[in-house]
Amino acid sequence: MQHTFAQYRAAADYVLARAPFVPEIGIVLGSCLGPFAQELEASVSIDYADIPNFLVTTVASHAGKLVFGTVRGKRVVCMSGRFHFYEGYDYEQLALPVRVLKLLGVRALILTNAAGAVNESYSPGDVMILSDHIKLTGASPLRGPNLSEFGPRFFDMTKTYTPELRAIARACAAQSSLTVHEGVYMFFTGPQFETPAEIRAARVLGADAVGMSTVTEALTAAHCGLPLLALSVMTNMAAGVLKEPLTEEEVEQTAGRIAAPFSAYVKDIIEQI
Repeated sequence: MQHTFAQYRAAADYVLARAPFVPEIGIVLGSCLGPFAQELEASVSIDYADIPNFLVTTVASHAGKLVFGTVRGKRVVCMSGRFHFYEGYDYEQLALPVRVLKLLGVRALILTNAAGAVNESYSPGDVMILSDHIKLTGASPLRGPNLSEFGPRFFDMTKTYTPELRAIARACAAQSSLTVHEGVYMFFTGPQFETPAEIRAARVLGADAVGMSTVTEALTAAHCGLPLLALSVMTNMAAGVLKEPLTEEEVEQTAGRIAAPFSAYVKDIIEQI
């Protein structure tokens, strides 16, 4: 199901009427950065369920709120909880959050996620700045009639992950305690973890990390010309790299361990944007 421009506008107008300011930067909080929203100064939150035409997250660890606040003097809005194809949403529905953020007035978007490390030189707890992605699932959030209010029917993907924002992230990494890489993220639909054979194929194709989010949001941002930075926390080694099976508990434990330094890193980036 595709939303109309009027439906996007109604959602944005509802939020703007209740927001304390027009935000400069939008942030989508992945599993690794959920507590970040609690650290915003002078925060105001709006439940997704109250926003007309908005989606509702079904992932237990995602709060399901838009949270406005300041970070080192910058006005930000955080999506505390994101939406995934594996929840049952159509690809077309997954265009909604980024388009609403665009209509709220954000000038840059930061996406975060928890990912599995395909590159065997990476370790759990490392961070990867996305330089590009691979999506071979066929469908797109931009499928259906084009909404020219957001962007053209056909659009370039060469600089989806904005070089200037990546440069800021690399510079901030030099001052961080984190080990930060730059690489390629490959999208899988989930909710099952990938098989060892799929991970071997991903490695051959040039992927450094895999995950179940981010790419639909990145495609939508590229369509509407929104500058984009995306960051992956390696919460586990991908299937087949180690002998142990993958578990949700491992992902959550690593995300919890890395949350504080990763949050500090993201704040440094926000300050420099």
